[in-house]
Amino acid sequence: MSKYQVILFYKYITITSPERLMRAQKDLCARFGLLGRMIIAGEGINATLEGTGRNISEYIKCLIADGRFADIDFKFSTGDGQAFGKLSVKVRDEIVAGHLGEADVNPIELTGKYITAEQLHSWFGQNREFYIVDMRNDFEQEVGMFQGSIKSGMHLFRDLPQVLPKLINFKNRTIVTVCTGGVRCEKASGFLVQNGFGNVYQLQGGIHAYIEKYPNEHFGGALYVFDQRVVMGFGMEAAERKIIGKCVSCGGKSENYTNCHDPNCNRHFIACLKCAKTAILCPMGCFKSKAQKRGNVSEG
Repeated sequence: MSKYQVILFYKYITITSPERLMRAQKDLCARFGLLGRMIIAGEGINATLEGTGRNISEYIKCLIADGRFADIDFKFSTGDGQAFGKLSVKVRDEIVAGHLGEADVNPIELTGKYITAEQLHSWFGQNREFYIVDMRNDFEQEVGMFQGSIKSGMHLFRDLPQVLPKLINFKNRTIVTVCTGGVRCEKASGFLVQNGFGNVYQLQGGIHAYIEKYPNEHFGGALYVFDQRVVMGFGMEAAERKIIGKCVSCGGKSENYTNCHDPNCNRHFIACLKCAKTAILCPMGCFKSKAQKRGNVSEG
C-alpha cells in the first residue's frame, strides 16, 4: 500500500479575505509537506493536494478546525508521491477555471439538488428514467464516462452556455449532472435551473465519489484527473476494467494522453504508445504531436 494520499475537496462559501486565507494555507501545506494546487476566491476554496497519509490527516484536522470548513467532503485516492511537482496556492476570481461571465451562477444561492453515489447506483439498478449530462471537458470524457451519458461537448468549462441547445428536449426530464469531484456541477446544475430546467440533480462528490464506492459499475474506463497521474482506476489495473479510450491515430484502445506539439494548440488527446512515438496529427489537424508521459493541462 502506498504511503501517499491525494485529497480532492472544495467548498462554496463567502471568503471575506482570500489573500489572508491564501497565506495561511500556504503555510499550513508547507508545514505538512503537501504539494498540489489550491484556488481561493471570494466564492470559496478548491484544492487537490498530495502528501503522506499521516500528514494529510493532520492537515485535515487543522482545516476543519476552522468552522467555515468543518463540513467539507473530502475525496481520497492513492498517490505515488509524484502527482504534483510543487505547491501552488493562488487567489482567483472563481474557484473553477473558465469565466462564465454573464452566465455565472452563485452556488450558495442556486444549485441543483444533490444525489449521492448510493442513490445514483440505486437508480441504475431500478432502471429509473434519468439522463446523465457529463459536464466535464471533452478530452476528459474520452477515457471514461457513465453508460448512456450525454456529452456536453465543452472543450473548457467556459463553454457551458453552448450546452443549452443540446439539452432543450430534456428540459422537463430528470437530469443528473456529473463532473470529476463535484465543484463544476455546483455551477453547471444551477445554470440549468436558472434556464428553466425543472428537475436537475448533481452527483454529490462527483464521479470520484461514485467510483470510490462502485468501481467498474455503470462507469466505463478510467477517471481523468488534473495531476501527473492523468488517469486513475481506483486500484484496478487497465486489464481489470473496460478501456473505452481510443487512439486518435490507429483507433486502438488506449488511456495514454499526449499534447499537441504545436504551442498554439497544445490540445490534450489520446494516442497509444506505439503511435505516440511517431509524428501524428492531433484532432485539430495540427502538423504533428509529441508524446508526454504525464499531462500538463490545468482545470479543476
